Amino acid sequence: MFAFSPENQVRVAEHLKKYPSDRSQSALLPLLDLAQRQNGGWLSYEALEAVANVLHIPVLKVHEVASFYSMYHLEPVGTYHIQVCGTTPCWLRGAESVRDACKKHLGVGMKEVTGDGLFSLEEVECLGACVNAPVVQINDTYFENLDEKSVVALLKTCAKEGLPALSQKSSEQEEKSIKKASVKKTSTKKVKTDA
Repeated sequence: MFAFSPENQVRVAEHLKKYPSDRSQSALLPLLDLAQRQNGGWLSYEALEAVANVLHIPVLKVHEVASFYSMYHLEPVGTYHIQVCGTTPCWLRGAESVRDACKKHLGVGMKEVTGDGLFSLEEVECLGACVNAPVVQINDTYFENLDEKSVVALLKTCAKEGLPALSQKSSEQEEKSIKKASVKKTSTKKVKTDA
């Protein structure tokens, strides 16, 4: 039986406060996310029922939404849920070989979970990071500019050490890129003066 944990009940209440009482169903997406995170990365029928009960809507409506969005999973997933972007920009830059390297290394197909429950794999549509294609999302973290070798190294790291955090070097490079983009953007503005 699924029930929201005490800490998630507080979060549910916070989400519900964001909407007029007659529009509580607007909290459906964040409540599905809470339920999925609490339930080990997937939404069981009991979790869907719990969300429906909180929002006072039929469980069928909850299921319709949960089955529409790829971010919700109606079957168990691995500890590390790998989503390989297969949309055109990623495909053009080698997403197929990244996907195939994942399949070969893990020994699973799409929408399958490894025997140890550590990994699951699926191909998804646009992850919205086309500029750094090909992109893979593992749980909530994006990994960009991957190839066969780097994605296998990433999977090995996850298996041995857990999901890697962004390195300080990556964060500094990202910060420099943002500053550079800001400088470029502001330097193109023409300012009129009265002088």
